[in-house]
Amino acid sequence: MRSLVVLFALVAMVSAECGQMARLKVKNQWNQIYGTDHTRKEAGHVMWKAIFALEPKSRDLFKRVNGDHVTSPEFEAHSARVLGGLDIAMSLLDNPADLDAALAHLHTQHVTMGIPSAYFDVFKKVLMEFAPASLGRCFDTDAWSSCFDVIANGIKA
Repeated sequence: MRSLVVLFALVAMVSAECGQMARLKVKNQWNQIYGTDHTRKEAGHVMWKAIFALEPKSRDLFKRVNGDHVTSPEFEAHSARVLGGLDIAMSLLDNPADLDAALAHLHTQHVTMGIPSAYFDVFKKVLMEFAPASLGRCFDTDAWSSCFDVIANGIKA
């Protein structure tokens, strides 16, 4: 009985880890979701509307880029930069050394801008709704959650 408990604990630990297979899965699935220019714009609209609905105060961080209007050219450009940073991190998931360097750079930017760590939880919540809506039954909650945590924990101020 005791060995079964240990086995289940190990399986749970491995499944909750952003291991090499999870990294490759998330990277490839992100490429399917994020796609091309038009898809990227639409992804930004959907994600930011959801983020602002969940955390209205977060909109205050985007005043200089017309955050009240997610379809404005200023905000779309900013959205492209933010999601572009996520895209870079996702594409580097299977290259830990380069991922660490990219996350260190993004960390410095987020510290400078004073982005509260709690907003990463809001972003994750939205991403964890957006991704399965795009991927359907292929979505792996554990892989996405653990790999997003690797990225977010590397960036958080």
